[in-house]
Amino acid sequence: MTSADPQKIRTALRQQLLCDRMLGVREVPIRLGLTPPPASCVNGGATATASNSAEIAEKADRLRVLDDTQVKGCTKCGLSTGRTQTVFGQGDPNARLVFVGEAPGYEEDKTGQAFVGRAGQLLTKMILAMGLSRDEVFICNVLKCRPPNNRDPSADEILSCSPYLRDQLRIIRPEVMVALGAPAAKTLLNTTQSIGKLRGRFHDYELGGPLEDEDTVPLMPTYHPAYLLRSPGEKAKAWEDLKMVMAKLGLVAPGR
Repeated sequence: MTSADPQKIRTALRQQLLCDRMLGVREVPIRLGLTPPPASCVNGGATATASNSAEIAEKADRLRVLDDTQVKGCTKCGLSTGRTQTVFGQGDPNARLVFVGEAPGYEEDKTGQAFVGRAGQLLTKMILAMGLSRDEVFICNVLKCRPPNNRDPSADEILSCSPYLRDQLRIIRPEVMVALGAPAAKTLLNTTQSIGKLRGRFHDYELGGPLEDEDTVPLMPTYHPAYLLRSPGEKAKAWEDLKMVMAKLGLVAPGR
């Protein structure tokens, strides 16, 4: 086994420190449960891994079919006439954590990827500060098409598009969800309350389906990264919300 390159380690730590400073983080998250499984679990490991791989492949295929057969060709609302392409979302189809925003922006409309503009870059740093990577989560929006001039989604656009989001979430079945911004939080929770009143605590999101014990997912509303870019003084509040998400997932900061 080759030893790790000290320079690469220093560079990675420096990048993480910059992310932490941007978010106002004063504690470094660590992940629990990374110790090897006991010997008694090894014999069944191959079967469990194969089963898990099959489940992930099935979810990925179901998401692909949803995108290819329904979302990409959707004309349910007027946004379809002005889009460059739909933005389905991306990430781990078996993600424990899903981030939901409101709608694609200019860069997302061009690339077909969710959260790749300036707000997306900040979201990436927020995810890194949690001790995760974008590949380990799933990121999507309520709307799959960009509203003109990045305006807020209208009620009829949300009504037309939200079933796609609901289907995505039912396929992924995450352990925790984060709603980024008021439109996403209000849509998912079917409420008119402001994001300021909703954030700071978990709410129940009902997935719907046959699995009674797994139909309710804890959802944390927090500020949208675009808002945090305009109001950097609110980053500390967003970090408090994300720390509660970390605790729910078994990601903890030293000294807590």
